[in-house]
Amino acid sequence: MNHLRSIVLGTFLLMAAAAPGLAAMPVVVPAEPSARETLAAREVVRYVFVRTGELLPIVAGAAAPADGAAIILARKDRPVAGIDAATQAAVAALKPEEYLLKTLARPQGAVLLICGGDDTGTLYGAYRLAEHLGVRFYLHGDVIPDTRIPLALPELNETGKPLFATRGIQPFHDFAEGPDWWNQDDYLTYVGQLAKMRLNFLGLHCYPQGGVGPEPLVWIGLPQDVHADGTVGFSYPTAWHNTARSGMWGYAATKTSDFTNGAALLFPDDIYGPDVMQGLMPLPKTPQESNELFNRVGRQMGVVFAAARKLGVKTCIGTETPLTIPNAVCAHLKALGKDPADPKVVRELYAGMFQRIAAAMPVDYYWLWTPEGWTWGGNSAEQFEGTKRDILAAYDALKAAPKPVQLATCGWVLGPQHDRAALDAFLPKDCPMSCINRQVGHESVEYAFANVHGRPKWAIPWMENDPNLVAYQPWAARMRWDAVDARRLGCDGLLGIHWRTKILAANVAALAQASWDQSFVPAAMNVSAVAPFAAVAGPGGSVAKTAAAIAGAAPDEQKVYQSCRYNTNGYTLEVPNGTYDVTLKFCEITYAAPGKRVFGVVVQGQVLAEKLDLFATVGKDKAYDLTVKGVKVTDGKLKIEFSRVVEFPLINGIVLDGRTEASNQLVAAPLLRRINCGGDACPGYEADMAGGGSSGKNPAPHERAMPVGDFYEDMARASFGAAVAMDAGALMATLDGMGFEPNPTDWIGGPGSLNTNVALGTQATAKGAVVARFAALRPKVVGPGNLERFDYWCHTFQASVTMYEFAAIRGQLAAAVKKIEATKDAAAKKALAQDALKLRLDLVRVWDRLLQLEIGTVSTPGELGTIANLEQHSRVHAGNITGFDKVLTAALGADLPATAAPAMRYAGPPRIIMTTVRTQAAMGESVALKVIILPGTAAQDAVAGALFWRPLGGGEFQKVPLTHVARAVYGVTLPPLTGDAPAIEYYIDATAGAQTLHFPATAPVLNQTIVCTGGQS
Repeated sequence: MNHLRSIVLGTFLLMAAAAPGLAAMPVVVPAEPSARETLAAREVVRYVFVRTGELLPIVAGAAAPADGAAIILARKDRPVAGIDAATQAAVAALKPEEYLLKTLARPQGAVLLICGGDDTGTLYGAYRLAEHLGVRFYLHGDVIPDTRIPLALPELNETGKPLFATRGIQPFHDFAEGPDWWNQDDYLTYVGQLAKMRLNFLGLHCYPQGGVGPEPLVWIGLPQDVHADGTVGFSYPTAWHNTARSGMWGYAATKTSDFTNGAALLFPDDIYGPDVMQGLMPLPKTPQESNELFNRVGRQMGVVFAAARKLGVKTCIGTETPLTIPNAVCAHLKALGKDPADPKVVRELYAGMFQRIAAAMPVDYYWLWTPEGWTWGGNSAEQFEGTKRDILAAYDALKAAPKPVQLATCGWVLGPQHDRAALDAFLPKDCPMSCINRQVGHESVEYAFANVHGRPKWAIPWMENDPNLVAYQPWAARMRWDAVDARRLGCDGLLGIHWRTKILAANVAALAQASWDQSFVPAAMNVSAVAPFAAVAGPGGSVAKTAAAIAGAAPDEQKVYQSCRYNTNGYTLEVPNGTYDVTLKFCEITYAAPGKRVFGVVVQGQVLAEKLDLFATVGKDKAYDLTVKGVKVTDGKLKIEFSRVVEFPLINGIVLDGRTEASNQLVAAPLLRRINCGGDACPGYEADMAGGGSSGKNPAPHERAMPVGDFYEDMARASFGAAVAMDAGALMATLDGMGFEPNPTDWIGGPGSLNTNVALGTQATAKGAVVARFAALRPKVVGPGNLERFDYWCHTFQASVTMYEFAAIRGQLAAAVKKIEATKDAAAKKALAQDALKLRLDLVRVWDRLLQLEIGTVSTPGELGTIANLEQHSRVHAGNITGFDKVLTAALGADLPATAAPAMRYAGPPRIIMTTVRTQAAMGESVALKVIILPGTAAQDAVAGALFWRPLGGGEFQKVPLTHVARAVYGVTLPPLTGDAPAIEYYIDATAGAQTLHFPATAPVLNQTIVCTGGQS
């Protein structure tokens, strides 16, 4: 191993000596560097090279050279000679994952010290240096500015300390846009980027049987069905999303060759899905095929999780609790004389699951998710007890054998509705508790985190929501807000839930940066820690509001009746013992007919109403109060309970007026308390503390935001160049948050369905004006890389604006068809249909424009998923183009013209696309590249291309022709990374007709690079 290390380190030195004109400034590493120290040195060399064109040598030894500048890179426990006492003290104070970057002046040449509190901190320091050189890291890949800079040591004195111990992402399965379509190389790409962003966690959720599950990440079975290598001998049908599968969230099975506007060129086969499902789509057909899929997934994730561990990234998988046992497993258990309902059998299943995980994949955590239904419909006491038993069964299974993983919890809610922190009472303290923000991210970080003590707590904001999945969702300001909220609530973990990658570049980067630095918080804002709350416990449910005037409400109580908490089982008020008059304030702000909402009301055991129907009682938008006098409180808790008769109970306000009893700690005194249920504090009323949020409430979306002007200007400077940084950054900041609200798409049978709404035409105009200002900056953008990145974001913005246009035209068409259907006279019907046909033709042309824009953004698996979503969901399943065609043809008495069909040929410019760009690989690994070459309309078939590669910074480029796979998809393989070439640079050239295309766009001046992370994978 030491010999191998010396070969690897010596390579850069040989390169530097062989290439004239390159700088001699060495990167000095310890004599026996660790794997991460070695990688850190290679990364310093790589990023200095791509920014300056100078290739630095790596030399072993802990001291700086006697003459000349140098970069010294080492862990804190490595002695470094010649540094001053103050620097030595700063190094000694470093904790794990922390780093120090300090430039030390010397007469014979400055020295830049990169030192970490551990190996991971040293690696983080190397990546932080790259950022100081102008590189920016995002989840999808690196942004390297087009213009190189002179080689010079920056003047630095920076200590990096994470604000959260656990920082990372929670990519969510079950849609094509997310990890369902990630292959091994995609996972490895994103794991590498996590380390560059100084993030250290990757968590994955697996749906159980039912709905879209079971998914193949988590296998459920007995220990006897697990082989020594982690493969399984008994399993059940399972799948991830693929284009041949119907019934998944409104996606219709569709051949990719039927995709419109040339989108078919992007896919090599009619059936498309992840590599692990090749030959097994849409679903495994036999027990052997089911086993094969689980075993493929186990092998793939074993490689991914091992690579993550090398980089200091912890991993986590899990599914919902109580454990949903697949039907085939139930039958298998019964055949063995085992009862699937027996807790001992459940523990045995968990033991089998953990045994398979330990053998197949080195996972750090297994998390049990509180049931999804708890966030939408609440939970019963029995359901909570069932979840508690299941969690303890899993914990018992872990205790019974060498612990392969650490137990954790997660979910759509932190815990049950009676007390969101209830799991804290029985979970072992080494078990982290976590949950995603409620209401697909529109609610703040769970406020009950403040009531969880003595254990890790991970907040998980939504970096995007699935109702608007195909559209642009810039939430950098919200990410910063939620990161601040998480700290205030005592969380030591900050993760982000998402599906896509590149389109979320700003959101992911904002969350990542806020996990290390929150200097963006305005000085006037109070960000002190939040004390545990005891005001209101466990109502659960959701918040709704209206702007309508409320009849019968006093002027100072209008806001109370205008907000409500609905879908709640009740409140528990923690108050001093005493006697109180309790008034409950109600107002029906949603329904305008009787029988839509009926519920029962009980206060401290006294029934106030069995079947309260607010509309039937007083009508809509009218105040209605129920009061019960002389309510006794003897245990410090006053309970208000609701029962469901029809739909969801609601409440708008609570007034508690009475007198406390004397006790050892309390003198008898009057007590008046008013709570604005579901709302903010207002005159005379406190905020609803149960809402979650930084101050016990849910801020309005436009209020839940931190300043982001600095963030977007920096992003624009790196991505587009200095000439447009200020203007482009300001416009991107304008679009952030509410800039694309209301959403142009919605959850209609599934994620990201195109809307039908005439009113969205005004949004298209308003938002289109901002996007047009952005597009007008393009002539000022200089450099091929800057232009390519600018076009990506411009097309992304324009696509969302086009979705508004589509929704508005379809809304007009729907209204026109309604008139046709209401008209009896045939001639009048035909006249109306002729006018409606114009809208129908406009609609399909807007669709064509939308697809061309989306194809123009394709650069990761996420954009491929967006196209599949639009085609399978909106176009085919929902019939968003053809849905009114039967009415039109009947009224016209003829078929629609051929121009009513979407275009099928690609009409955009030639493009060269790589949806997966790895920048790291294991020693000896040959990375296979998938290349898509869109030829453009002028040269559909005249395409040729080749890979050109060489060791980083030296030698002649070697040429390897691309191999045609199918349609516009090609393949080629990089040479293995070896001791002689632990880093290489490469580019791809392709010709489409008379046009030459380059990947990366800056090639052959600035090429793609890949470095070796260590030994064989």
